[in-house]
Amino acid sequence: MLMPHSKLHHFGSVILSEAPKGRSRRICAGSFIQSQQSSFDTLRLLRMTWNGWMLVSLVLVLSLNVLPASAQLAVRGETVYTMAGPPITEGVVLVGADGTIERVGAAASVRIPDGYRTLEAAVVTPGFVDARSTVGLSGLLNQTQDQDALDRGDPLQPSLRAMDAYNARDELVEWLLSFGVTTVHTGHAPGALAAGQTTIVKTAYGTIDEALMDSTVMQAMTLGSGIRGYFDKPGTRARAVADLRRALYAALEYDRKRQEDADHALDLDKEALAAVATGRMPALLEAHHANDILTVLRLAREFPQMRLVLSGASEAYLVLDALREANVPVILHPTMVRAGGERENATMETAKLLHEAGIPFTLQSGYEAYVPKTRVVLFEAAIASAYGLAPDAALSAITLDAAQILGIADRVGSLEEGKDADLVLFDGDPLEYTSHVCTVVVDGRVVREGCR
Repeated sequence: MLMPHSKLHHFGSVILSEAPKGRSRRICAGSFIQSQQSSFDTLRLLRMTWNGWMLVSLVLVLSLNVLPASAQLAVRGETVYTMAGPPITEGVVLVGADGTIERVGAAASVRIPDGYRTLEAAVVTPGFVDARSTVGLSGLLNQTQDQDALDRGDPLQPSLRAMDAYNARDELVEWLLSFGVTTVHTGHAPGALAAGQTTIVKTAYGTIDEALMDSTVMQAMTLGSGIRGYFDKPGTRARAVADLRRALYAALEYDRKRQEDADHALDLDKEALAAVATGRMPALLEAHHANDILTVLRLAREFPQMRLVLSGASEAYLVLDALREANVPVILHPTMVRAGGERENATMETAKLLHEAGIPFTLQSGYEAYVPKTRVVLFEAAIASAYGLAPDAALSAITLDAAQILGIADRVGSLEEGKDADLVLFDGDPLEYTSHVCTVVVDGRVVREGCR
């Protein structure tokens, strides 16, 4: 059985489990394997089916190289991108037993204490942050049983919570982890007026409870013609905006009554929309055409307490002045998004243009209705850099900038003392297609090794 209060890590097809502090870490495969089994138990395991025997063999081999839970690390890099300042040449990051960063600096000024395991790489970066995804809800198989990204029961379902559908063991989650994506803001796909509440997770854990950073983060919403592809109503753009305004005003009235009378009947949908209208929860509003983006900004002015985050924004380059004046952050569509439909006028230069205009932005993997089902923000940042975005700005877009827009910069996004020790080790320039992710560290634990 799994150890109580353990943390699970993907490791190929095996799950790594963290032991309580002061005890050895061990590998578990489902509920079958225990590292401290007696000889009699081992013999019984070897009588399993052929597949079970192969799994046992793999686990026993891998267990030879597993770190204890309390391991302390010294990560050395020829170049360390802290994202909190200039890159450090010949830098060192010290990681404590509690999974946080102890110290960051030049190797000449940072002494590595005795007993620390040393990892070395050409380049070290913070773990990458995917600012908008549906991973864990839109599964690898692309079959009905693993597709929970968008409920088509009604275009207004704000009470739905992504955390209730998130599958931490979906192979696409591990796929992102293997490329250094350690934190994901995931949830419901675009396509509904109000699709539900998003969540933020770490990708290295095997259950939602262990992976969870923030359970309910933003309300995923959509304006534009894209709604028509999923719902018969509301129909036209004008009807969609009217329906959303009506729902927001009804939610405010509900919130007023709840404030006056604690016994007022609970309505989950109105509760969720009241959080949006009053600014307690940001609105993550997907819009692509320039006129739809301007409608989103107009809606935000009508509800002045609303905290707006614009998602998608294929034609943002046409309304840069309006976005800058509204001071609205943008979670930009994937650089390599398929240009069609509402995204027909998308360009690979938008990230550069947003950066030059001084508009806060980050990149997303977004929603893919068909394979590959998820993109990798590292690749999207690399292409944005190839199309004019400065390399340091490209790295910042998928680390610190993303963390700041999501409100989690106190924990992730940069390599600074006290933050979560999420690091990615490369054998070359992270934005070069010839480079490889060689090691991934999450919360101070080495969860992936081997260049890929």
